[in-house]
Amino acid sequence: MIMLTLDTEIIKIAGVGQTIAKRLEKIGLKNLENLLYHFPFHYDDFSKETKIKQLKANTQVNIVGQIELIQNKRSARKRMNITEALVSDESGQIKVIWFNQPFIAKNLKPSDNVSLAGKVEHDFSGFVMKSPVYEKIILGQTIHTQGIIPNYHLTANITQKQIRFLITKILKQAEKIPDWLPEQIIKNQKLLSLPDAIEKIHFPKTQNDINQARRRLAFNELFLVQLQSQSIKHELKSAQAEKLKFKEKKIKDFVASLPFKLTNAQKKSAWEILQDLEKNKPMARMLEGDVGSGKTIVAVMALLVASLNKTQSVLMVPTEILAKQHFASIGELLARQNIKICLLTNSEQKTNTHDIKEKSKAKTKQKIFELIKNNKIDIIIGTHALIQEKLEFNNLALAIIDEQHRFGVDQRKILIEKARNNKNDKNSPHLLSMTATPIPRSLALTIYGDLDISIINEMPPGRKKIITRVVSEENREKAYEFIKKLISKKQQIFIICPLIDESDKLGVKSVKKEYEKLDKKIFPNLKIGLLHGRLKLKEKDKIMTDFLKNKINILVSTSVVEVGVDIPNASVMMIEGADRFGLAQLHQFRGRVGRGKHQSYCLLFTDNDNPKTLTRLSAMAKHTDGFSLAKIDLQHRGPGEVYGTAQKGFPKLKVASLFDYELIKVAKHEAKNIFKNSDLNKFVKLKEKINLLEKSDYLRG
Repeated sequence: MIMLTLDTEIIKIAGVGQTIAKRLEKIGLKNLENLLYHFPFHYDDFSKETKIKQLKANTQVNIVGQIELIQNKRSARKRMNITEALVSDESGQIKVIWFNQPFIAKNLKPSDNVSLAGKVEHDFSGFVMKSPVYEKIILGQTIHTQGIIPNYHLTANITQKQIRFLITKILKQAEKIPDWLPEQIIKNQKLLSLPDAIEKIHFPKTQNDINQARRRLAFNELFLVQLQSQSIKHELKSAQAEKLKFKEKKIKDFVASLPFKLTNAQKKSAWEILQDLEKNKPMARMLEGDVGSGKTIVAVMALLVASLNKTQSVLMVPTEILAKQHFASIGELLARQNIKICLLTNSEQKTNTHDIKEKSKAKTKQKIFELIKNNKIDIIIGTHALIQEKLEFNNLALAIIDEQHRFGVDQRKILIEKARNNKNDKNSPHLLSMTATPIPRSLALTIYGDLDISIINEMPPGRKKIITRVVSEENREKAYEFIKKLISKKQQIFIICPLIDESDKLGVKSVKKEYEKLDKKIFPNLKIGLLHGRLKLKEKDKIMTDFLKNKINILVSTSVVEVGVDIPNASVMMIEGADRFGLAQLHQFRGRVGRGKHQSYCLLFTDNDNPKTLTRLSAMAKHTDGFSLAKIDLQHRGPGEVYGTAQKGFPKLKVASLFDYELIKVAKHEAKNIFKNSDLNKFVKLKEKINLLEKSDYLRG
């Protein structure tokens, strides 16, 4: 018999073959520790057994009874196998039906005691349960139908039953997980031990078990984020930066030359940033603004100040296509300023002033590297991969990072080292992070204790409101006709598919299915593109470039489209299974349209008729700002939800939420104490944990 450890591969568990192991590996489950950390995202509460006599239609119940009769029959009309059973308890009988699972009639026999969990419906023959989860009761043990039942994210051909069964077999291994949190903190905050929390998150007996387990696991994540934040704050205390003088006349002339007026929020944020740049301490500021609020122009003013002070600056963005867009738009805005700008991405390297005629991309890149090293370039624009390159700056004084949550501690350290490379001094670059994720100031300050916050909380005047509607299934055809009409006017459409299909973690199969339906049946005469996370970077960029050039009428995509490229012609954002996304994420999708002259629309489709779901989605029609929607999202977060598609924020959190305000405050307090009262080296397990995480991408987002 194999001695199991946390590193034991899943295939070594008794009963797991090569096929199941490979399927589980698709969702990152390779060993026992991975499996223990694969937490449920939702629970079904079947802790109360219901007697058949007490059943009500449209309720989720658990019933326990005896099989009186069970048989398979063939449905001629739909060509499927139907398994019918009659189940009774001392109070009555109920009909149970399963579809295309003829093996059930072999598993269950008359007189077997059975536990059933699922929805009760009412038809012409009375109450019926269709496709309930079932368990034969042997020695009174049940893990799928009674009590509080965990539900997990799955992959192709893996069932909830299989995952639950595997976890029950290895749950005792949780005792071997080292508890790296200092004992004093566990005691201060009345937290469960880590092994206990892991056991209770998988198989809780009560709602209180879930709450306590979630609190401990969420605290772990938030505490590590706060340690990271406090570590950076400590580093910044001793750091120096170059003072970048505010060139008042030139900045005022630049603002006056803009084809639009700055909003008060833009002016205030810009002034806060410009004041920071004049100090000899490195700026560490986050610029937060809703989708389309005008963060870029504020960033451009900071880039201009750095250039006017004869220093270099860098703008890093999440995607190549966004880098290209920024290169074009910033070049246009700064056209009169005689500022030398370069674009550095994997697919394209160029400058706005030098005519580089090298034969290969590698030589072109090398030539631009030389120009940067010799101070012939003022502003460098590229993706976050920039800092991984063998790139030497001459005098880097400012770094602007778009999408803060994709940029972690290690990257920041590399950036500082690169800034110091040629100068051999202790200066660090000023750092400005930008994000479109809406979080209230108080919360942002609590999470990011090392950053000052500037918020742009008003939209530029004249921007048309995006008309948002929750569309019922019976109006789907009307929506398609409406889309055809707009496309005939040269407008473009986004269609987003969620991760609905449990058969694929990335939702690729569901998005492909939707693409095929639209391409062949609904819009056979239109050009339709497909975008998802499994495509290579070059393929994604090619599709987005074609869409930008209006070579594609409709882009069918998973949530990879969320990060901000401007498509001025896109006027409709249609979202399938909208209830699967959080409001903040829906708002990010909505922000992809309404960037041009056309009136734009956001159409939310859902097959979920739950009143709470419809109320939550209707908030999208009422509210146009992300801050309000983020608060509503919090109010609608269900007590049974540990994490899922609704949880999207930064930094990368699996269990905790950005709205665990009290827990964030507590984690911040404990992290501060670690740095204030003691040396991190005293806590061996905690130090090991941090070193391990720095080698992974956990804190990088």
